Amino acid sequence: MAQGCAATLTRRAFQTSDGVTLSLLEAGHEYSQSPNVKIALVTGWSMPASIWQNQLEQLGRQFHALALDPRGQGESQVPARGFNAERRATDLKEFLDPLSNVLLIGWSLGAIESLQYVHMFGASRLAGVVLVDSSVGEEPAPPPGGTFLQALRDDRDKTLDGFVRAIFKNSLGDAEVAALVNVAKRMPNENSIALLSYPFPRSHWKEIVHAIKKPLLYVVTPQFEEQAWNLQRNRPGTQIEIFKGAGHALFIDEAERFNELIMGFAQSLSHAN
Repeated sequence: MAQGCAATLTRRAFQTSDGVTLSLLEAGHEYSQSPNVKIALVTGWSMPASIWQNQLEQLGRQFHALALDPRGQGESQVPARGFNAERRATDLKEFLDPLSNVLLIGWSLGAIESLQYVHMFGASRLAGVVLVDSSVGEEPAPPPGGTFLQALRDDRDKTLDGFVRAIFKNSLGDAEVAALVNVAKRMPNENSIALLSYPFPRSHWKEIVHAIKKPLLYVVTPQFEEQAWNLQRNRPGTQIEIFKGAGHALFIDEAERFNELIMGFAQSLSHAN
């Protein structure tokens, strides 16, 4: 996709039904009344909506595109409660309620929470779903998480620094890493750990993703490649894309490829309506 002039980003907020103020970034608002799909982006664990800046700037040139700061993340309020799958899925519902014909894109934890949204509230507002580099319950199971949660308790700063550096194949500068670590630390440590401890078996996510009746695109790095092939086999019609040379934040490492992929998928959904 030719870069051209990037769409302008704006920020606004809304209040959830349990009284929490959530922030979001928006681009392409002039397309909000267009019959084309609206693109809603959901970030991963502890990361801000601004991590989608490139996607908002480029996709917002043709689509109404929005990215949510989940509770406790980015510029959203940091409440004392609500760090569980059901409340976070409800936050997604309330984020999406003003929209229709939505292409919902969830990355990492955001993909899991997008599935929980579909499980709890259905897919009537959705035109399609994109799940980005997250386990969907297919085989093989990811390796155990090891000592990450304990490391967060023992030395949060060091653990977050290592986490941020690890999700990018193309290394960020120290200042960029420090900025993302500082944003992540807005959330109390035990709440951030709760987000990594959802009490569901892997079969929960597999059943949800198999039941989705809308077009589905599964975009992964090699860690989930076997799951991708199995999902395509077990859920016919699933589109998959493997980013073999990218890190977990593949939409940053290979932004142009990712944006072209999403643009094509969004256009195909718009033409189908």
